[in-house]
Amino acid sequence: MPRDSHSSQPPFAEQLLGQAGTLYNFARYLCRDAALAEDLTQDTFARALDAESKFVPGSNLKAWLFRILRNAYLDGRRRDRRNPVSLGEDDAEPATSELWLRGDIEIDRLRGLVARDIEAALSRLSEDARAVILLDWEGCTETEIASVMDTAVGTVKSRLARARAVLREQLQEYAK
Repeated sequence: MPRDSHSSQPPFAEQLLGQAGTLYNFARYLCRDAALAEDLTQDTFARALDAESKFVPGSNLKAWLFRILRNAYLDGRRRDRRNPVSLGEDDAEPATSELWLRGDIEIDRLRGLVARDIEAALSRLSEDARAVILLDWEGCTETEIASVMDTAVGTVKSRLARARAVLREQLQEYAK
């Protein structure tokens, strides 16, 4: 359904593109693979454009997109489990770590080590715990996370507390 041309909101597709980086980062941490994350992000945009009429203007677009992305990810995981030819997670190529930080070579090297440690700690979390942590880092409220995860707010709170405790334990050397 086309939007009113007199609306102060940018076109829907433009609003979606404004979330591209955030969605890609979320997808990358879910998939642990850059190419799969790109595909998942594109699939999310396609699904969102198809479902534009279901989006309630004024509601949280980012939370709505995160939910679409997570559902697309889970759909893919279910499809892969049923596919007798697909590789298991253990057989897949490990994701290469990207260094997003710039500056002094020594600082970059240290930041890269910290980033790899954080990424490794995140990868050891369950999918749900990792998703809850990433959504929390993106600034989503517990209510929004519950909506994205299709679960109760209390469940989100307990998953978030457990995931934070695991990360604190795994990354305790950085707390010194």
